[in-house]
Amino acid sequence: MPSLASSPPYSHGFHSKSRDFKSNVCTIDVGGHLFQTTKQTLALAGPNSILSQACDDKNVIFIDRDPELFAILLSLLRTGNLSSKAKGIDLQDLIFEAKFYGIEHVLVGSQSNPSQFEAFNLEKSLVLSLNGRDSPNCMSTTPYGSVHVAHGSKITSFDWSLRKKATILTEFSAVDSLLSISPVIAAAGATDFSGLQILDLEKGFVRETLSWENVTRSSSTVQAIGSSPDYLFSSFESGRRNSSAIMVYDLQGGFRPVAEIGHCEIYGADLGSAIPATKLSWVPSYNLLMASGSHSGPHGVMGNIKFWDIRSGNVVWELKENVDCFADVTVMDNLSAIFKVGVNSGEVFFSDMRNMGAENSWECLGDKRKAMSGKKEGVGCKIQSHNNQVFCSKGGDLELWSEVMVGSLRKTDDYADGRVFRKNLMGREKDMGGSRITNLQFGGNKMFVTRKDQQCVEVWQSSVRGF
Repeated sequence: MPSLASSPPYSHGFHSKSRDFKSNVCTIDVGGHLFQTTKQTLALAGPNSILSQACDDKNVIFIDRDPELFAILLSLLRTGNLSSKAKGIDLQDLIFEAKFYGIEHVLVGSQSNPSQFEAFNLEKSLVLSLNGRDSPNCMSTTPYGSVHVAHGSKITSFDWSLRKKATILTEFSAVDSLLSISPVIAAAGATDFSGLQILDLEKGFVRETLSWENVTRSSSTVQAIGSSPDYLFSSFESGRRNSSAIMVYDLQGGFRPVAEIGHCEIYGADLGSAIPATKLSWVPSYNLLMASGSHSGPHGVMGNIKFWDIRSGNVVWELKENVDCFADVTVMDNLSAIFKVGVNSGEVFFSDMRNMGAENSWECLGDKRKAMSGKKEGVGCKIQSHNNQVFCSKGGDLELWSEVMVGSLRKTDDYADGRVFRKNLMGREKDMGGSRITNLQFGGNKMFVTRKDQQCVEVWQSSVRGF
């Protein structure tokens, strides 16, 4: 057994009585209550916090604030989690106090950290009400759980705590596409209004309007918005609906246009020659932009999924959809896979991106007998990926698809690539059912759900200690 002298001086909150012990301890008087902690703990508050500045003061500093709230925040700094005592405290009071000390980022991390998202432990925890009679058209989230919701011509924003909300009125009759650029800046567009608008949601004004100049010089409506760490993408369609393109803007350079890709025109009766992209997703591992769009015609639903190299402007991979076209499609970068829900069958399909260019690359994960059905059971279904799971709505219910570990990679007829996915129904019975799900988004440790004809947003999350 090692001697006590050989043990490290600071370990797991215990400190030996060395010569430097007293010089390492800070004493703070908060509202008449003395608190003692170490300089290392206070340094976790960050250089801009008044607590980190207290490390350099040799005297006992006095702070005229609530000692009960300070005790909870000090415990948060020590452990990274809120103590059970926080359950009796109003979150808004704790937020105000954290802002005073300059440690709101620590509180956000403890309550909305994306690593706390547990797909198999989600339950409906909160319902966010919206003003007015309009149901949500679309919504967008930020990495730490704030959410912007477009309903009719309005956009309502909830901060990371979901306690504070603000609503602004836009020029659009209805916002059809919305993307969070920051907690207070968003890009918005509509299919019946020209231009992509960059909105300041905090101050309520249009910072900039981005447009696409098409050949006919008609209006350019927005069909979809996406982004990467460096670029903003917008799918435009001309007002005459005879041409479309995807514009690439520099996020770091004041939204300067840097490229135009996928420019196409309709010639004669060939409707499939210019289907605009209605969903844009960035795939970081491949450095590609996935653009998907579909069209319903007299011969059924047809569409395409294209992967664009934005540097060269070339299509790297294309999937043409004409048998069981997608009702919705998503890409999962973690698993190098694409998932779609078929518009006819309503079943989930999988395609391995590692086999780019392979023919008949879709593998049905559900009931293969429905794949050729013409009942259009997938109309309105939504599919989204998050972390290592795929979430698919079926009416008012949610399916959760996950890749499972298998004991052998021996190829079988059902799983030619040795990959196996299994389905679970989400949530408790009381949380599911009801109106058809219209939107799915993820932010922080939460999942956000909207339903048809309902003026609210459901918040799903696993239990978080403290609140």
